[in-house]
Amino acid sequence: MFAVIRTGGKQYRVAADEKITVMSLAGNPGDKITFEDVLMSGKDGAHEFGAKVKVTGEIVAHERGPKVIAFKKRRRQNSKRKRGHRQDLTVVRIVEIA
Repeated sequence: MFAVIRTGGKQYRVAADEKITVMSLAGNPGDKITFEDVLMSGKDGAHEFGAKVKVTGEIVAHERGPKVIAFKKRRRQNSKRKRGHRQDLTVVRIVEIA
């Protein structure tokens, strides 16, 4: 069985005992999270949209993504700007789809 959930403005296809990396969520490692915004669920080739399904997950760790460099240069103006960014991420293990 699988489900499509929406969190952090993105959609993820998840199944039981699967690890996913999502945008930062509040909580400590070991805490349980319930994803109630389930867009679709499927089992054995049958799909159900807008299903009343709840996906339960457990926070595994908080991480930071790779560094992204934003470099802007204006030619012949002696002007440049370099900014770096690392996104906060959360690793979640899907416990069950009920």
